[in-house]
Amino acid sequence: MGIAAGSGRHEPEGLLPLTPAVFHILLALSDGERHGYGIMREIVAATQGQMRIGPGTLYRSIQKMLDDGLVKESVERPNTENDDERRRYYEMTDFGRAVAAAEAQRLAEIVREAQAKKLLPKLRST
Repeated sequence: MGIAAGSGRHEPEGLLPLTPAVFHILLALSDGERHGYGIMREIVAATQGQMRIGPGTLYRSIQKMLDDGLVKESVERPNTENDDERRRYYEMTDFGRAVAAAEAQRLAEIVREAQAKKLLPKLRST
């Protein structure tokens, strides 16, 4: 389902819809690499505490994302004295960015439908 016929390449739409955890992990990684705890903190901050994912959900999701080619483990380590060498850092792949963009587009279409049905007000341009 996620592979284009004959091409051997994944199509982003084949992985949609993403779970909220996977989408938020990709959003957290869209600014750059992070370790697991940093991903969890970024999700809490970005959602003003409305979404929290625990370590079990985080690492199960990351393992599936590694398998699907959405993220990869970073080879480079940050140059900080306080870095724990046991930490694993993750970064989004180009395919992961394409999947995240496709999911964002899918969600935007749902929001437009909700606005058309007057369930949400239309946002004004600033």
